[in-house]
Amino acid sequence: MTNEMVAQKVPIRLAIMGEGRMGSLIRSTAEAARNEDGSPAFEVVAQIGFDLSVADSAPAADVLIDFSNVATLPAVCAYVRRCGAALVSGTTGYSDDQMAELRELAAAAAVLHSGNYSLGIAALRHATALAARELAGFDVEIVETHHNQKVDAPSGTAKLLLDAVVKTEAEEGRGEYYPVYGREGMLGKRDPREVGVHALRGGTVAGVHTVSFFGTDEEVSLTHRATSRQIFVNGALAAARKMAGREPGFYGFDEVMFG
Repeated sequence: MTNEMVAQKVPIRLAIMGEGRMGSLIRSTAEAARNEDGSPAFEVVAQIGFDLSVADSAPAADVLIDFSNVATLPAVCAYVRRCGAALVSGTTGYSDDQMAELRELAAAAAVLHSGNYSLGIAALRHATALAARELAGFDVEIVETHHNQKVDAPSGTAKLLLDAVVKTEAEEGRGEYYPVYGREGMLGKRDPREVGVHALRGGTVAGVHTVSFFGTDEEVSLTHRATSRQIFVNGALAAARKMAGREPGFYGFDEVMFG
């Protein structure tokens, strides 16, 4: 999208991967979004569901938004390469090899991948890094809760929070911290450098993430609660506005939204 198009308030052309709850909510929100002058902010030119072959002939978009699942990655990459669209990806559960594919894609297109598109989660991640820096020697545990339909665990957001802890501890020269995913049996005493990561599943919970720091005779817990998926949709569409027309590269959420 050129600067001239932005000045003329030409709608950003969107393609959406997935027709589930997130895909449907992204579409309805995008179609209702307006610029300051009342003109449409987005035009949804394609939405790709279970039949991934549709991506081979779907109209070109400025941005592809993908909150589907890991199985769609080949179709996502093929569409982005064919159309030159920027990618806003919120799909979680990728393997290391699949993340490498996304990074390779960034040589040809602007790619943003994040496990969470909430501004509140961004603040929680910053607060987690600050607490890890200030609370030297405290034990760290992460607990995430989601609805009973979520297929991957731990959540992408929990991994972001874990990364914030591990990176901060390394920067502070405190050694290599590592995750322990749940506990069972006679494990012996807790290693001071382990970070417990626990996943709860049930009901219709949109998402709750808590990072707890346990010291001697005191505890600090940081919690973010999402009451609906709308916050993630709003963040993804805000990111789509900023990603349209960007140069190829692999971008982070903070870089795009706050840079």
